[in-house]
Amino acid sequence: MAAFGTAVSWTLCAIFFERGIKHIGVLAVNFYKVVIAFILLIAAAALFRGMPLPLDAPPNAWIYLSLSGIVGFVITDIFLFSAYGTVGPRITMLFTALSPAMTAGLAWLFLGESPGQRGLLGMALVIAGILMAVFGRLNGFEFSQITREDRLGYLFAIIASLGQSIGMILTKAGVEGYDPVSGTQIRVFTAIIGFALVSLFFNGGKNLTKALKSTIGLIHTSIGAFFGPFLGVTLSLFAIQRISAGIASTLIGLSPVLIIIPEILVFKKTIKPLEIAGAVIAVAGTAIFFL
Repeated sequence: MAAFGTAVSWTLCAIFFERGIKHIGVLAVNFYKVVIAFILLIAAAALFRGMPLPLDAPPNAWIYLSLSGIVGFVITDIFLFSAYGTVGPRITMLFTALSPAMTAGLAWLFLGESPGQRGLLGMALVIAGILMAVFGRLNGFEFSQITREDRLGYLFAIIASLGQSIGMILTKAGVEGYDPVSGTQIRVFTAIIGFALVSLFFNGGKNLTKALKSTIGLIHTSIGAFFGPFLGVTLSLFAIQRISAGIASTLIGLSPVLIIIPEILVFKKTIKPLEIAGAVIAVAGTAIFFL
């Protein structure tokens, strides 16, 4: 239930973050989302643990969760949110179905773990589903129809998927036996520092101060922060503590299918049958890894 709740949370936060990016930009949304999430996490930790900050975290948790915060939040989300702004949240989230396949590939390269025939079948289905959804947006299966901006968006989404895979492995190692809310605090705290440094490096932090003038942008970012780095991340850590990381990833990976519903019913977007079929096939390919 926690893993499925994570998928719902990711779906909602993707929608709100996309709208926030249009008003205040990628870096500002990323910075303020983790600041807001950290405030919410302090309140949650104080309420449920009686300890507002993760002062009891062992060194092992600090090391792995801090690394996870840098990889899984800072690096991954910069590319993820850039993809939101180019190809949209629905297609971007579909690319996240690549994450389990990439995790299996990393395990094969560095740990010698073979994905087996079933794993290869799952990878093939994920890739086929993504290609169906991508070309379903076009009038035919021609690469020439894909714009340069879309190609960049697809590349950003692939990099984000790889970052999610590495972040999941680091998180699994760091949160083992530790409170998921406080574990999320460590990841988010590290991300605040990371995004602040990135913003200072690129434009002296001016984009962060300019964003404070956009009320609508901050509202969208705040709602996204509640569903994403606060509720979604906490639920995901709760899930991977109790079930395997692979099964958790599969359930969390339902987001590309779930997001179709609000896009059709709420935002009145036209989604072609081939795009829907591609999303279903990609998620099915992810599930095959863990049957």
